[in-house]
Amino acid sequence: MHTHRIRDTDATNGTAGTGAPVPAAVVAVTSWFLAVTAVVVFLAARPELDSDQLFFLVDVVGAAVYGTVAGVILARSVQAVPILLAVASIGVGLAALSYSWTRLAAMRPDLPVGILGPLQNTAWIPGTLALFLVVPWLVRDRASDTVVRAGVVAGTVATAWFFWARTFTDIADVWFVGPVVAVGFATAARVAWHRRRGPVDERSGTGWLALGGALMTASYIPLAVPDVPWMLTPLLHLVTQAFYPVAILAVVLRQRLWGIDLAVGRAALAGSLTAVLVTCYLAVTVVISLVLPNESVFAQAVAATAVALAVQPARVWLGRRVHRLVYGDGVDPVRAVRILGRHFAGADSPDLLLGELAAGIGTALRLESVEVRRGDEVLARWGVASGPVDVVPVGSGPATLVVSAPPGETLGARSRRALIELATVVEAGLVVLRSAEELEEARRRLTEVRLEERRTVRRELHDGLGPSLAGVRLGLQGARNLVTTDPDAAAELVDELLRELDRQVDGVRELSRSLLPPVLDELGLTAALDELVITHARAGFRVDLQADLPAGMSGPVAWAAYGIASEAVINARRHSGAAECTVRVAADDGVLALEIADDGTGLAAEARVGVGTQSMRERAREVGGTVGIESGDPHGVVVRARLPWHES
Repeated sequence: MHTHRIRDTDATNGTAGTGAPVPAAVVAVTSWFLAVTAVVVFLAARPELDSDQLFFLVDVVGAAVYGTVAGVILARSVQAVPILLAVASIGVGLAALSYSWTRLAAMRPDLPVGILGPLQNTAWIPGTLALFLVVPWLVRDRASDTVVRAGVVAGTVATAWFFWARTFTDIADVWFVGPVVAVGFATAARVAWHRRRGPVDERSGTGWLALGGALMTASYIPLAVPDVPWMLTPLLHLVTQAFYPVAILAVVLRQRLWGIDLAVGRAALAGSLTAVLVTCYLAVTVVISLVLPNESVFAQAVAATAVALAVQPARVWLGRRVHRLVYGDGVDPVRAVRILGRHFAGADSPDLLLGELAAGIGTALRLESVEVRRGDEVLARWGVASGPVDVVPVGSGPATLVVSAPPGETLGARSRRALIELATVVEAGLVVLRSAEELEEARRRLTEVRLEERRTVRRELHDGLGPSLAGVRLGLQGARNLVTTDPDAAAELVDELLRELDRQVDGVRELSRSLLPPVLDELGLTAALDELVITHARAGFRVDLQADLPAGMSGPVAWAAYGIASEAVINARRHSGAAECTVRVAADDGVLALEIADDGTGLAAEARVGVGTQSMRERAREVGGTVGIESGDPHGVVVRARLPWHES
């Protein structure tokens, strides 16, 4: 099995945002420069352990991670979100450098501090608060509405108030932390609501964003609570600062906002790995220093060993999760099949099943679009292709999966293998759909035939038996009037009426037996056909029966065979002009073969398919058989039926 690439002429052209590579590189390099310089200066200062050092760690991690993410996004698309990320990364980088520089200046009074000193308390505020007060409102591709604009304004005001009150006033912390916490939780709640109620294409990944915003907000509560352990606040900030960029990336990657795809995934792996290792190193150093305060060299050695041991496990662990974020659940076939199974089971009808499977494949493999086609017919579509597409065969039939990768990407070997494996699930869905279509078509045909049969019965009763009985009643009335005046005429009229009643009784019996004679259930097909011969013989039509069947044969196939034989004999008697017909029936090699032939006038050129012919064909279809009607040799009509049958 292989794939080939075609161009989808129906696809619409998608566009990604225009990037700014040079500013992006400046942001990333500046952020990393500030982080690395701050760490170097910090190590040179060798300050004693306090809570500020953990805040310093928060700033270093934030500069590295946010700077990387901001740089990559800006390189692909200039949006408000990466700009705020850049502000945050440079702000926390300056705060980290300010802290380490002032510690070093305390050891070496000859070093100038200048404007760098106050930045450790102010530079981090605008960008960091904007991350969870403003950014969640802007992570979207659609135009802003009134609610979004109000949220942005509220986040901006809360950020400005926090900055001004903390920097230029001496009011209690609760008065400027409270508004931040309130707006932060409101923002997280709005994102959570949007995940449940918003447009489907804007929900993916927003659960992580809501959780990240709530955690970031919660990390500021200890600032307004007195007597909180000094390590709690920076540790909460450290955990949330490492988690929140991943939450933003989850939305950007899963919704493919602004054309951001694979590159951000690699940046997430590199930045997250760096943050984990730096955190591990400093955390172990702090813990060992607390236990062995006079063994700083030993503490650093233990920390370095811990980092070395954590490199590979951390890389593997992060790699799996970043790959899942970038490639989707298709990197894990078991998980992908489980997801498709949920879509399979969750479909309300066979018509919606393929749409659910297409959506499941697109979500699991992070594709731009998925189409399920049968020949040129599109059975299901998820997403819209904006460029070249790949075609994956589904089974051995004409069905195919037509998929497209996100803009700027191509399907890798991993995705192709996953598509080939998942195509078997789609094939099962096609089987279900095809069975449902066949069942619906059979139900429709059966309904039409049964309706036509009811019309026939009604016509026989209304146009045949009804008028005949009315005539008999009138004849009896006439005979009653003649009894006293002309007894011989009355007797002759009564005899004729009796003959008419006999004909109508035979007609009713013929009609009922053509539907389902009791003897078929009681004695089997051979006995029912023998009775059919006798019935038509009474009417003056000879039927030559040649049957080679097991005794007592009954069941659905026998009922279908009897219905076909009865209808064919009635047609021969009424329309062929012949005085007799031949019925041959035999069961051999798993097939019940039936042939009814007459030597009458044959098929008329203008003959139309009537209810009798439809009834015969439908009876055969119900048991998986076929019926053919053709001209005899040299004349007449031959009806042949082949019905699958197995002797029980």
